[in-house]
Amino acid sequence: MAAAATLAVLFGTTATTAFGIEGVTQPTPVEGTPGHYIVVMKADPLATYDGGTKGLKATRPDKGERLDAHSANSQKYVAHLKNEQRKLAAQQGVTPDAAYQVTVNGFSADLTGEQVDRLRASKDVLGVFPDSIRHPQAQTSTDFLGLGDDDEGLGGVWEQTGGVGTAGEGVVVGIVDTGIAPEHPSFAGDKLKKKSNRKSDGQPYTDGSYVYFDKADGGLFKSPIVTGQEWSKHDYSTKLVGAQYFSSGATAAGFDFQYDYLSPRDGAGHGSHTASTAAGNFGVEASIQDVDFGTVSGVAPAARISSYKACYEGPDPADNQDDICALSDLVGAIDAAVADGVDVINYSIGGGAATSILEPDDIAFFNAAAAGVFVSVSAGNAGPSASTADHASPWYTTVAASTIPTWEGTVRFPGFEEAGASVSVPFGEEVTGPSIYAGDAAAGANANLCLPGTLDAAKVTGHIVVCDRGTNARAEKSEVVKAAGGIGMILVNVPGGADSLDNDFHAVPTVHLAAANRAAVLAYVQSGTDLPVTLIGENITGEVTPVPQIAGFSSRGPMNAAGSDIIKPDVAAPGVAILAATDNARKESPTFGILSGTSMAAPHVTGLAALYLGERPTASPAEIKSALMTTAYDTVNADGSTNTDVFAQGAGQVDPTRYFEPGLLYLNGILDWAAYIEGVLPGTFNGIEAIDGSDLNVASISIGSLASRQSVTRTVTATAAGSYTAEATIPGVDVVVEPATLSFSEAGESKTFTVTFENATAPVEQWATGSLTWKGADGDVRSPLAVFPVTADAPAEVAATGAEGSETVEIIPGLTGELPLNVHGLAPMTLLVDEDNPVEGHSGDQNSGDADKDVVWIVDVPAGTALSRFDLDSSDDAGSDLDLTVYRVVSPTDLRYYQRWQSASASADEQVTVTAPTAGTYLVVANIYSAPNPMTWDMTYANVAAGAGEGGFTADPNPLSVTRGEAVSYDLSWTGLAAGSKYLGVVQYGDSEVRTIVTVDAR
Repeated sequence: MAAAATLAVLFGTTATTAFGIEGVTQPTPVEGTPGHYIVVMKADPLATYDGGTKGLKATRPDKGERLDAHSANSQKYVAHLKNEQRKLAAQQGVTPDAAYQVTVNGFSADLTGEQVDRLRASKDVLGVFPDSIRHPQAQTSTDFLGLGDDDEGLGGVWEQTGGVGTAGEGVVVGIVDTGIAPEHPSFAGDKLKKKSNRKSDGQPYTDGSYVYFDKADGGLFKSPIVTGQEWSKHDYSTKLVGAQYFSSGATAAGFDFQYDYLSPRDGAGHGSHTASTAAGNFGVEASIQDVDFGTVSGVAPAARISSYKACYEGPDPADNQDDICALSDLVGAIDAAVADGVDVINYSIGGGAATSILEPDDIAFFNAAAAGVFVSVSAGNAGPSASTADHASPWYTTVAASTIPTWEGTVRFPGFEEAGASVSVPFGEEVTGPSIYAGDAAAGANANLCLPGTLDAAKVTGHIVVCDRGTNARAEKSEVVKAAGGIGMILVNVPGGADSLDNDFHAVPTVHLAAANRAAVLAYVQSGTDLPVTLIGENITGEVTPVPQIAGFSSRGPMNAAGSDIIKPDVAAPGVAILAATDNARKESPTFGILSGTSMAAPHVTGLAALYLGERPTASPAEIKSALMTTAYDTVNADGSTNTDVFAQGAGQVDPTRYFEPGLLYLNGILDWAAYIEGVLPGTFNGIEAIDGSDLNVASISIGSLASRQSVTRTVTATAAGSYTAEATIPGVDVVVEPATLSFSEAGESKTFTVTFENATAPVEQWATGSLTWKGADGDVRSPLAVFPVTADAPAEVAATGAEGSETVEIIPGLTGELPLNVHGLAPMTLLVDEDNPVEGHSGDQNSGDADKDVVWIVDVPAGTALSRFDLDSSDDAGSDLDLTVYRVVSPTDLRYYQRWQSASASADEQVTVTAPTAGTYLVVANIYSAPNPMTWDMTYANVAAGAGEGGFTADPNPLSVTRGEAVSYDLSWTGLAAGSKYLGVVQYGDSEVRTIVTVDAR
């Protein structure tokens, strides 16, 4: 397929006609149709349109500029896209419920199965994606970050940059979340002046239909005034300059809105919390349940806020899994935010561990970043397990959650005095009483968890109860204790589970202890009857809890998406026990909440980006991200030791006291991202040369497969004159930086260096990590490093000829010792023939295919297959364009599919290879996309069974005696193959994932 010069091409069309197979339907996801879908069209969205349509000028911003979505050219192109969308929808009988033109060109709609198939087959459509459901990720943090004192704003970054009144001035922060509470003092602003009689005072203004704001970068923010449930035009102000809501996807999913508002008003609290953390007003008095917590401030208190509600609260406030964030609504919110002209977007929304860098929201953020918008996203709350992090793409900043000094209480009994999280034991007071373990006071199953109805009141009354964490909400456990007559609770984490300490507001005085304390607490409480314990409303242990620690719940890398050549998360920021605004109804008092999650960490980075733009309005997203990463510092472990886990903290804890003067910047942009994607998905972009993911010019270096010496390249740009000397280390890996010294005569000067990695003693098949630091007179510039030494650097493919013969294969081993060679095959390549258009000796010719030029076969892949390969080859390499799609389907008569692989470049030859395929039925679809010249083509496949196959295929010597880093060779041999046939085999090196695929042409 000819690739378009836009990221949208990644959605590529799929073959979804009926294929002429009687009694079956087209391939559709097993999740099935009909349903609600996002339809992405082929043409560029506004943010990346670079011309080519007659009468429509390019709208993609030049380097260093921002997208102007309100210009005449932009509006003309948007109108063109809307018209094209309307025509396509009308042709297919579809009624869109939402449309996008800025970061995605497409629409969402309820579709029948037939409409899905027709749209997927349309040459105007690049992809049809089932809508999916996502969820919010749920001393003051600003003081801890060094921004300044919340009471006076003095003594920190705010004061150094002009004071809280200018911290983020001229910047608009977009919050894609659950909405916002407009009456909250964190969002208080002046009444908007009319456009006709306003003064040139730099304040936002209105014409009654839109809110306008002249931004620091010279651009115009313009957002429509909407109304809705408990929301009117009077809810906008000079602080809250935008608020919209998106609900068509939630409606299509059948969501019941009775628990939330159909308006921008926040019904969950999550959106208000993230908004006030990022850019809430300075010095707001905060209290919860009559407990005075002093004042709180957003990170960028002078920035303006625009809220984009795409998430809605379900019936159980304690269960975010019944909330809804429809992906189509999220894409609509992102699209609107960029169209309005926001400078920064906060996206504390997750969909689980990332398996792709190109989900629809990733695509939207690619175009948002191309338009100059910085995006901060949450890493997810599925830690501490590895490879759980969400948001794998490099064009935004993925944020882990860390701890800050928080409110603590103490549990004391003879021989034990330990601090934990507490805001429910009155400050400085004590609660003493007899103790009992909930598991010993059972009136029902799982009483140890303090589930409703499980505690025996006769045993609990008057006691301080020890409850295990897990299953039900933490705060509910204290309600159960209170209902059974308890006077206090010790909440203990369980080894192997989440080990964060959370400042919940409990129904009885409570101290929350770490899992490390559980055994000692139970040993004492269960050693007798009614043994006394004391809960104290402060930390009296004399031991200061080390901070910042990465929260146990914070999701980790390495990423499974795109070969692990990008380190995620990027940075860490405060995300545990964060005090900020929450929701309220129109006539209710504003509220505050203490929440934990990477949802709370991301808005800290959002606010820091707004602060940076307040000082440097034209800074690119890559500049801000680089400044945050290279000035970050290591977090700590629970024992106070340094934590260097790059897959937990990324580059480390953000440091606002340093990031304005980073020294060196790792800059990148749309062409770099496109080259990276081209390396992941070859054939995506015409005219873009692919790069290895390790060579993307970001402020971290990761090599997902290292067997021999490998060098990566980086370019840094100086922010001031100076010299830097490199220090790089990974235990067990030799790391060499060339040149080792960089000197810059002025700001803006760029220089390139290489970093070469070679494994010395690090174990194979596991990650080795470290850091690269450029040491300068005015500060260090640090990057995290991660490499994955593998068993061998072996050729991916070896081609040989002859019915009998041998072939020498050279490898560079990544270890020393005996290396087994697991040989599979040979298996014959089978020619598939177009029976409707037979061509002697070939699968088909330029006339093959049905009305959509598709030719289809059903292939069985048996159990125990080591590898399956599907090859599509044309005799006309100069002009023809063929595409290949392979589906694993339910059965030969039920073509709903579980998996899909596609090779759809501009080439005449395509190939799909599946390693260790799942046994079952596979549908193979060859599409004659373009055949301007007479030609023939061959569609062949082979299933290589594990173990011996045909031709006595062997490797010698086996095992190989190897020395790390020293080239060694072995001989493959075979005999007795059928002349005129082609064969496929595989050599697997030890138990690793490293393989060499062998083709033998006996023709």
